[in-house]
Amino acid sequence: MARDNSPKEYQKKQLERKEGRRASYDRVLIVSEGSKTEPNYFREIRSSYRLHTANVEVRPSELGTAPIQVVQYAKQLFVNGDRHKNVQRRAFEKVYAVFDRDDHESYHDALALASSLDGKLRNDAKQPVDFRAIASVPSFELWLLLHYEDVQAPLDRNEVIRRLKVRIPGYDKGAGNAFAITAEYLAVATQRAERLAERFSARSDPEPFTAVVELVTLLTTLRS
Repeated sequence: MARDNSPKEYQKKQLERKEGRRASYDRVLIVSEGSKTEPNYFREIRSSYRLHTANVEVRPSELGTAPIQVVQYAKQLFVNGDRHKNVQRRAFEKVYAVFDRDDHESYHDALALASSLDGKLRNDAKQPVDFRAIASVPSFELWLLLHYEDVQAPLDRNEVIRRLKVRIPGYDKGAGNAFAITAEYLAVATQRAERLAERFSARSDPEPFTAVVELVTLLTTLRS
């Protein structure tokens, strides 16, 4: 009998192989506003901590970079999957939408939508799914800057980048080594971000805040 080499059959086999490689810890879907900096950073962590790619999926938003579009795409990708990307339907326990405050008009709407989805979606095991907004005020780079500075007052995005380039000469938003460069200061950045979270929240902008610490803590302890 001839072998079926159709694209659909190939994609089906790819999904089956991915399913077989999954580890016992939670499956995590991360959707980011940025197409390079954030995906590269989280993929670096995935590689450094030897997390299975079948358990930790990292994708930039394909609906647009507005916060509401990031949350909508995270929901869409979770519910419908994407066979072309070997992402199976509802195959996660946790979904994270990563976006910045900046000057986005849909920022607060995105926070509200993510909150409304938390615990309301069900995965392929019929379990309620954690759905979290991972917001940063003003931007993701605040998390990186916290590895070097104890930021306590509001900063605009340009000032965050300026200070970060002083600490990391030649820093480029699209660079793929941000985690490797900053990893030795991860513990202090975690402490600083958690202290900020005790004073502020994603909704108290323009005060500095980043929930990236929540996601990084999860990824670095996922196999524990």
